[in-house]
Amino acid sequence: MNGSTATTDAKTGGTRPDRVPLTILGAGIAGLAAAAAFARRGHHVTVIEQAAALTDVGAGVQIAPNGARVLDALGVDVPHVPGEAVLLIDGPRGTPLIRMPLRDPFRLVHRADLVDALARAARAAGATVILDAPVTDVADGSLRLASGSALGFDALVGADGARGRTRAFVAPDHAPRFTGQVAWRALVPWDGMWVPESQVHVGPGRHLVVYPLREGRFLNVVAVEEREAWTAASWSQEDDPDALRAAFAGFSDLARGLLDRVDRVHLWGLVDHGATSRWRRGGVTLIGDAAHPTLPFLAQGANLALEDAWTLAARFPDVAGWEKARRPRVARALREAAANARNYHLGGAKRTVAHMALRAVGAVAPGAMMRRYRWLYDHDPVKRSR
Repeated sequence: MNGSTATTDAKTGGTRPDRVPLTILGAGIAGLAAAAAFARRGHHVTVIEQAAALTDVGAGVQIAPNGARVLDALGVDVPHVPGEAVLLIDGPRGTPLIRMPLRDPFRLVHRADLVDALARAARAAGATVILDAPVTDVADGSLRLASGSALGFDALVGADGARGRTRAFVAPDHAPRFTGQVAWRALVPWDGMWVPESQVHVGPGRHLVVYPLREGRFLNVVAVEEREAWTAASWSQEDDPDALRAAFAGFSDLARGLLDRVDRVHLWGLVDHGATSRWRRGGVTLIGDAAHPTLPFLAQGANLALEDAWTLAARFPDVAGWEKARRPRVARALREAAANARNYHLGGAKRTVAHMALRAVGAVAPGAMMRRYRWLYDHDPVKRSR
């Protein structure tokens, strides 16, 4: 990145990068994690966020072991429900297909709780977070704010998402593609018992994911349906809960009973932005959704963002080396997420055969399905960056 030089480390006799002023655009999971990681390494960090407050739409996030290792290294303790397994259910019939135990429980957290915890960690490490500061333009070396003022930078980390200003600057010709799927998201108050696990109700052309949050007082609901087109002007919009219920009218009493509790829901079109062909341009480097938006079928969006934040801070200022090392892992995760969507939505004879196979595996080796993701969950970005 621009403005970086090396000096001699008195303790080791080797070289280390100067602790340059660093600007981060976006105060979401990726941006705040990066702020904490860089500040802990001695950098002077300023986070610029367009929102007037660090709030988030009520939604859940699944923190897998690979992402949890970064949170632990940053000293971030966020309230969570330990997700001990993933239960696949035949959506129309309501019968279990396979229960896949997790060797290391996932942390099922409310996104707002995670953002709040990361903000506290970033500020405690010395980062400055500036709110209510929309950016209208990004150039190499400067930001233009909506207020009319300009802010110069030596190094900028773009964590402002797939539609953000930094991605438009780094990869202006990168075109997204509608996946043919839409998703509803809702948070449902829950006063009953719920096993600490995630449920995935699968059916032809659609599936439903449910898991508990905040000590089991809420259920996070994500429902996905295949469609031919997405015409809404906004990527996300509030929708009629009855439209959600109608889409899953053919599912079991269990699934429909959960959806009957939904009184407010948001709908968005799932767009495959894919990883951009480049993650850096001049002094600007993309991380998280700005670099590689991930479809929500592997629960890795937040986890890859946490990995990005930690590993970039550890590798800085060798951004080219960081990108080269990160790309293969990210690309593999994006492919796996896309494959999951296809497998969830099988119909006809393929569905029958696949479900028979799942029941057979569940009867003799229920942990076998999750072992195929050992490359993902066993990865330790903290140890590998030392």
